[in-house]
Amino acid sequence: QVQLVESGGGLVQPGGSLRLSCAASGSIFSPNTMGWYRQAPGKERELVAIITSGGSTNYADSVKGRFTISRDNAKNTVSMQMTTLKPGDTAVYYCRLTVANRAYWGKGTLVTVSS
Repeated sequence: QVQLVESGGGLVQPGGSLRLSCAASGSIFSPNTMGWYRQAPGKERELVAIITSGGSTNYADSVKGRFTISRDNAKNTVSMQMTTLKPGDTAVYYCRLTVANRAYWGKGTLVTVSS
């Protein structure tokens, strides 16, 4: 069974930076897609950024130019560097792995952007 463990969440002031990491373990093979989704209170979960095992990326318009996703295929880890954070970025961020038509989710890590 695949397990995903996120880390790096916390409290940061507007304009600050934070780096999220996710480590995947289990039966993982290529091709696959890893990425980050987020869910704010009272809102639906939304895509933030994804990256395929081939290295192609896709970002939500709201984070383009501010967030950068990367991965290490050998270690099955994915990271996301978040800069110029805004209060609207406050949410629980979930790591997701999609492989063989299955989606696996981490438990989430809370990011709070507030002064």
